Amino acid sequence: MALNKNSIIELFCQCNYFRMSYAYRLLPEWSRQKQIIITWPHAHGDWRPLLSEVEPVYIEISRQISRREALLIISYDEPHSHHIRNLLASADIMQSGIAIYPAPSNDSWTRDHGPITVLDHSSKPHLLDFTFNGWGGKYPAKLDNQLTRCLHEQGAFGDLPLKAVDLVLEGGAIEVDGRGGLLTTARCLLSPLRNPDLGCQALEALFRSLFGVERTLWLENGWLAGDDTDSHIDTLARFCNPSTIVYTSCDDPLDEHYQELKAMEAELRAFLDAESKPYKLIPLPLPEARFNRTGQRLPATYTNFLIINGAVLVPAYGGSNDKKAMATLRGCFPEREIIAIDCTPLIRQRGSLHCAAMQIPDAP
Repeated sequence: MALNKNSIIELFCQCNYFRMSYAYRLLPEWSRQKQIIITWPHAHGDWRPLLSEVEPVYIEISRQISRREALLIISYDEPHSHHIRNLLASADIMQSGIAIYPAPSNDSWTRDHGPITVLDHSSKPHLLDFTFNGWGGKYPAKLDNQLTRCLHEQGAFGDLPLKAVDLVLEGGAIEVDGRGGLLTTARCLLSPLRNPDLGCQALEALFRSLFGVERTLWLENGWLAGDDTDSHIDTLARFCNPSTIVYTSCDDPLDEHYQELKAMEAELRAFLDAESKPYKLIPLPLPEARFNRTGQRLPATYTNFLIINGAVLVPAYGGSNDKKAMATLRGCFPEREIIAIDCTPLIRQRGSLHCAAMQIPDAP
């Protein structure tokens, strides 16, 4: 079943706004999860010269996830599947809860090309397959855009129904608080290279129908040097619970991010939660600057953490702020284990831990 823009807007208009009706609802990431999906790096794209560095990161990610929940790994083809299984076996990772499905991809950023799972009125999960166009046409994306459909045809998601949605949207661009609030950035979602015919009001209508939200919180500020996603929210600010936001902060007036992140902080202070109260704001430090081989700064951020069952996987970059970020997040998630993952190789391709994975929640 495909949902185009007109059918979604019609569906929204049929909802009773004052009764807060919706077609679907999106659960926050801390909800109980059924499975995590990752797309393994391969030699058919930009990871080719860096595979020896990045595959150990994916091995460690797989180890931590598979200890706590099911893991779906997307390989490029059958030989690549065999290669991945050998790597996992060599790392003594139990594979009983790991499924590997082959489907060719352009890249490994599953957060943006993977399905977004929502629940209908009966709490039945549905997979929404949005259009992925390589972050506004910056990179080849044809294979990535076909990936979810290809996996669904193979039965990778069991009996979960799949709905194609005629809307360009990446999972890293949205955050929900579980109580009617959705956080995003204007730079990304209002980019003319994504949905040029849709403005704020139209997008908010779509979010209401598709995600069951009443409040869309638009950040006008917030930016990281080297970022090629047009300021994805998962690099800047994240919900830890329905009333708490952690955010990337900068206290050094000489840093190029200082003005933008201070302006973002002021915007966050003005946002109200479901009880019309200001969110509790908790700053995360910027990692120490990391640069590529040509001297360009890379978009390292601790905000790109991944919440899984019983734990939070936190990107680390080998700097002195790693421990501070871990301690801060330990206070935000007192009932979860906080685990550092060295993401220095990931950031060389301008992504990090949260970008690399997508969750499928358990139906309540």
